[in-house]
Amino acid sequence: MASIYTSQNFEAMTEQDWQRNIDINLRSVFLVAKAAVPHMRRQGGGRIVNFADWLAKSGRPNYQGFVAHYVAKAGVIALTEALALELAQDQILVNAMAPGPILAASDSSAEENNEVARAIPVGRWGGELEIAKAVLALIDSEFITGETIRVDGGRHLR
Repeated sequence: MASIYTSQNFEAMTEQDWQRNIDINLRSVFLVAKAAVPHMRRQGGGRIVNFADWLAKSGRPNYQGFVAHYVAKAGVIALTEALALELAQDQILVNAMAPGPILAASDSSAEENNEVARAIPVGRWGGELEIAKAVLALIDSEFITGETIRVDGGRHLR
């Protein structure tokens, strides 16, 4: 679930900035799966739940300044689908969460937080418990694999 989410204009982005985003937001997902799969195979199966982003799941990059983040999180979705296909015969189910507005940033103002809440059809931020409930549902399932589930209060609808 490691992630960075920083706004940076494409013109100012360096190769190092790009690589840092790819490494933290995508490569880490691959490395954790690579380390976990042998253990899961030995025990007869398991669950992998990756973390993407609601915008990447929506297929539209809606906000400027997040090129590397968007591309990396879209890569997490692609990796999730590819691993789901690759590992299904081992009873390893691979899915992803695509969180939307869950927790406000510590440096955001009350007005910024309220503006985000107004853009969410359910009218509020989600809270970390909503992510936990969705992850538990995927862990409990014996048949869902290759899915990316948005947990965004309907934010993708607007």
